[in-house]
Amino acid sequence: MALVVAQEVPTSSSMAVPHGPAGVGEARQRMRTQLRTGGVAEAVIDDAVLILSELLSNACRHGRPLGDALAGDGDVRAAWRVDPGGRLTVEVTDGGGPTRPVPATPSVTAHGGRGLNIITALADDWGVRDDVQGEVTVWVVVQKDTHDPHAERRRSDFAARITAPPVSAIPDLNFGDSFDNLD
Repeated sequence: MALVVAQEVPTSSSMAVPHGPAGVGEARQRMRTQLRTGGVAEAVIDDAVLILSELLSNACRHGRPLGDALAGDGDVRAAWRVDPGGRLTVEVTDGGGPTRPVPATPSVTAHGGRGLNIITALADDWGVRDDVQGEVTVWVVVQKDTHDPHAERRRSDFAARITAPPVSAIPDLNFGDSFDNLD
């Protein structure tokens, strides 16, 4: 016989986050605490926190703050919720920007441009919604069912762990010879 415990996650959590890096850590901590208290699996929480970080970074880099505030002075809005069916959704709303959020194809040496690709790999679904007065919301369904017993596993197509052989097992690799002539 299985015992089912209802999750205590608030149906909705929303907070103003300063337009800039200052409030991202506080938003991540608040999300982690609320989801953990609600019994959401740690792997799902980790994915949600990473997604929130990426969304907030993009909003601060590419979007304007909400209202009439100047860049760096106002706020963006972060929200997350677990609906009665167990679906975890994260949203970040900003004042819009010159471009629409789309995944990029950065070069190998680029310092950025991978955020939406990371979100695509971790999330079940995501999209962009135009709201009133020029506001733009990027929403992400992190997990369709946080009650799923398999919810703790990350998507199998995200990454694979490869075990390399020990250096001593690689033939004709004699690092020791490199140091013989140093005397």
